[in-house]
Amino acid sequence: MSIYLLQTINGIGIGMLYFLLAVGLSIVFGLLRFVNFAHGTFYLLGAYFCYQMTQWGMSFWLSLVVVPIVVGAIGWLTEKLVLRHVYAKAHEFHILVTVGFALVVQEVVILIWGPLGDSVAVPELLNGVVMWGSFVYPKYRLFVIGFTAVLAVVIWYVLEGTRLGSVVRAGSESTEMVSLLGMNVFGIFSLVFGLGVGLAALAGVLAAPIRGVSPFMGVEALGVAFVVVVVGGLGSFSGALVGGLLIGIVQSLMSTVWPEGASLMIYVAMAAVLLLRPNGLLGRAV
Repeated sequence: MSIYLLQTINGIGIGMLYFLLAVGLSIVFGLLRFVNFAHGTFYLLGAYFCYQMTQWGMSFWLSLVVVPIVVGAIGWLTEKLVLRHVYAKAHEFHILVTVGFALVVQEVVILIWGPLGDSVAVPELLNGVVMWGSFVYPKYRLFVIGFTAVLAVVIWYVLEGTRLGSVVRAGSESTEMVSLLGMNVFGIFSLVFGLGVGLAALAGVLAAPIRGVSPFMGVEALGVAFVVVVVGGLGSFSGALVGGLLIGIVQSLMSTVWPEGASLMIYVAMAAVLLLRPNGLLGRAV
C-alpha cells in the first residue's frame, strides 16, 4: 500500500480527534463569544483520567464512558462557579482567567503524576492490525475513525434535529432573543460548555493509547484546536469537521515529506485559508 495513502488514512484519524477537540471550542465561542484558553486542559484531564483508570486495573472501555462524563461535570462546575462571572468582562480578562486556570491544572497534574509522560495500552480487543490484500492498518486507529465518525453524526443530529440544538443555534445568532423567549440562558450556557468539555476529554481518552500522556499535551492540543476552529470557521460545526480533517491530513502527509516541518505546516495551511477566506472555510462574519 502506498505510504501516502497510509498517511492520508492516518490524517483522517488524527483529524477526527482534532474535530472532537475543536467542536466544543467552536460551539462555545459561537454561543457565548467567549474564547476558552483552558480548553486544552480538559483534553489533558481526559487523557490522564483514562491513564489512571487503566493503572487501577479498570478497562479502557469503562474510561471511554466515565471520563467524558466526569470531566464534563468538572467543566460544568467551572463554568457556573468561575467563568460565568467574567463573561461581561473584557476579552483580556477572559484570557487571564482561563490561562491561569490551565496553568494551575497543569501543575496539579505534574504534582500527582510527575513531569514525565507515560503510555496507555491499547485495549486487548483492538490489538494488532487489519489485513485486507495489501491494506495493513492498526485495528485501534480504524476504531477511532469509525467511532468518531458515528459520534460526528450524533453531534450533528443533536445540533440540527433537537430542541437543544435549535436553542444553541438561535443563541449563537442572538442571546437576547433566546432570553426573551423564556429560556434559561445561563443554564443552556453551562450545559453547552459541559458538553464541549466532555468532547475534549473524550478526544483525550481516544488519543491516550496513540500518543500516551504528558503534562504538556494540553498546550499542544489548545494550539491545534484554535487552528482547526479558525480554518473551519468560528461557531461552525461543519467547519470544525472540515478543518479537523484538513489539518490532520496536512500534518500527516507532511510528516512523510518533511518531518521537521509537519507541525509548522498546519499554521501555513491556516494562513493560506485565511488569505482566501478570512472567516474560515465555513464560517460567517462575527
